[in-house]
Amino acid sequence: MAGAPKQDDVVICIRGLVTGFGRKTIHDHLDLDVRRGEVLGVVGGSGSGKSVLLRAIIGLIRPREGTVKVFGQPLGEVEGGEMHRLEMRWGVLFQEGALFSSQTVAENIQVPLREYTNMSQELMDEIAAVKLSLVGLPPDAAHKYPSELSGGMKKRAGLARALALDPELLFLDEPTSGLDPISADGFDALIRQLQESLGLTVFMVTHDIDSLRAVADRIAVLVNGKIITGTIAELRKNPDPWIQEYFSGTRGRAALEGTEA
Repeated sequence: MAGAPKQDDVVICIRGLVTGFGRKTIHDHLDLDVRRGEVLGVVGGSGSGKSVLLRAIIGLIRPREGTVKVFGQPLGEVEGGEMHRLEMRWGVLFQEGALFSSQTVAENIQVPLREYTNMSQELMDEIAAVKLSLVGLPPDAAHKYPSELSGGMKKRAGLARALALDPELLFLDEPTSGLDPISADGFDALIRQLQESLGLTVFMVTHDIDSLRAVADRIAVLVNGKIITGTIAELRKNPDPWIQEYFSGTRGRAALEGTEA
């Protein structure tokens, strides 16, 4: 998309964001737009604040300065029922799936349905079954507990829960971490398929350069408290040392073989 996006096309708008813990500043007056319908991959070194940024966007962390608008709503000014309605428009897959160990997969998927709606149990069971199918899990997974699932199945179950309320915006925190290459490839393909079929906007925190190549339309790199955005081809031309090492180092070159320079 050439030039600045139109306001109607911006799902997440961040201006002057400052976050930190104690005396440490994580993000230093960061600006970022996430465009409707895109998959934005967010990368950065250890301690760069990738997950902190995600949590600031969904309101789990209060910034020291700056504004975060989601669907045009400034989070610091939204409360009560209005915030409830806003939260229903996004879904979150936390790292490792974050499933409740004492609940079955179906019960985990139904958590947001119980929190935000007054659906009957019968309807919630039907929705859970549909979401399981959507993420490629067999029907019998509904009655299993997280401890009975493989790592890849846990991720898919967590994704089914994130999609329970048919969100427009999907947050993914390290979705392929801990997965073997075959499972990771399958999860990447699933994300792209769901994004295209459901018209999702996806904010994906990752360290996996293969996932970026397979899924991301655009990439945001967190470095030195700031953010640099672009396509893989554009970022490979950026002179920043960390960006050069990430995209043009040995692992980066191997993963991006065949990507336009």
